[in-house]
Amino acid sequence: MTSRPYLAVVQYDGAQFAGWQRQQTARTVQADFEAVLERLMGRRTAATGAGRTDAGVHALGQGVGFLADGRWAEDVPGLYRALNALLPRDIWVERVSPMRPGFHARNSALARRYRYVIGTDDAARSPFRRPYEWAFGRPLDVALLAGAAELLPGEHDFRGLAATGAGSGRPHYRSRVALAQWAPRTDGAGVTFTIEADRFLHRMVRFLVGAMVDVALGRRPLDDLPRLLTATDNQAASPPAPPQGLYLVAVRYPADLYAEA
Repeated sequence: MTSRPYLAVVQYDGAQFAGWQRQQTARTVQADFEAVLERLMGRRTAATGAGRTDAGVHALGQGVGFLADGRWAEDVPGLYRALNALLPRDIWVERVSPMRPGFHARNSALARRYRYVIGTDDAARSPFRRPYEWAFGRPLDVALLAGAAELLPGEHDFRGLAATGAGSGRPHYRSRVALAQWAPRTDGAGVTFTIEADRFLHRMVRFLVGAMVDVALGRRPLDDLPRLLTATDNQAASPPAPPQGLYLVAVRYPADLYAEA
């Protein structure tokens, strides 16, 4: 039976999930996605995510790779419709693309982009907003946040700004940051932080946001950030920002891995 690699670009509301990665006793995005693949393929089918998002973290463009066979190996529109018909309402496939042999959703990625959303107005505590942003509820100095973000582009060792043990089993702890910037929200209700890098350590974005918010509040000086970028552990780090403000926005792959390129 001929199998064909596929990439699904997936959005999900992370509020009711214990993260992306399959767990024994909790609901996860990977488990729900694989259950649908098993129904379609008639066999257990693994789904690999480009980013292993934590509990409460959302996705606007998670890259999910899997092998399709039978009728689904060639019926791209049908596969798209079938996935969205069977997936639960808090997961949606934006598109599916046939890929070339050797494609791997995580290992083939060139870059990942995350966004962190903070609400600084009183209405951030609304039950309709709280699950989707950090309900900070007071103003933040965007100029100080921007000054902190300017220190991040380039290649750094992020052990001092990641969960303990993050990156273990990998050859190094370094990430190459291409973009890091804060901006006021267009609705005037807060600020957003956007970061793009070739790889991310566990909770790295949330630790970065926590540190930069502390700088903006005057809780730590700006020159603490360079020290954190050379630290070998996270003992001096600020507490990580809460998960619900974080979104995996997009994953970029080489153009020549798309079968239709």
